[in-house]
Amino acid sequence: MMKIRLARAGAKKRPFYHVVATDSRSSRDGKFVERLGFYNPNARGGEQKLVVDTARIAYWQQNGAQVSERVAYLVKSAPVAVAA
Repeated sequence: MMKIRLARAGAKKRPFYHVVATDSRSSRDGKFVERLGFYNPNARGGEQKLVVDTARIAYWQQNGAQVSERVAYLVKSAPVAVAA
């Protein structure tokens, strides 16, 4: 089964997350099929906090991908759809 979830990147105590479409059996930071955007919880100044490609997320959902709770919350809170 495919899942749309966050994959952690970044340095220690400076998290940065990629929104990815991946097989549910792969590890959190492991192999993924497609990168759909990113989430930077520590964004400051002119940095973007969230960028997601909502069209691709909708495509994966139509093909049976399950969205994690956190990604669903982030997508709802993203007022403007921006292609990654």
